[in-house]
Amino acid sequence: MAKVINMVATECQPEVEGAFNKWYDEVHIPMLFKYKGMTKVTRYKIMNKTGEFPSYLAIYEFESLPEYQAYEKSPEIVAARAEMKETWKEGGWEIKWRVQYEEIKTWEK
Repeated sequence: MAKVINMVATECQPEVEGAFNKWYDEVHIPMLFKYKGMTKVTRYKIMNKTGEFPSYLAIYEFESLPEYQAYEKSPEIVAARAEMKETWKEGGWEIKWRVQYEEIKTWEK
C-alpha cells in the first residue's frame, strides 16, 4: 500500500511564537504520536518570510490510506484537537491549510 502524508501549514503571531513551538513539540506531537499508525512527523520553518506563505509546515506520515482515514476518526486526534482548542482558546495561531497526498514512488540515495 502507498504511504500517505498529511501536510499542515500554520502561522502564529510573533508574540506567541516561542510558546507555540514549545507546545507543538512538547504537547501536540506527543499526543498525536499516541496513534500507532502515524510513523513520522517532520516540522519545517520557512527560510525567507515574505508574508505570502505560512511560516510553519508539519508533515505527518502514515503507512497507508486506511491508516490515515482511521487516524482522522481516532480517539487520539479527538483528544489532541480538544486539548488544542482549550490551550489556544485565546488565539495566537491558525491553520492556514491542510492537504493530503498519496505516495507514487520514492527514490533514495
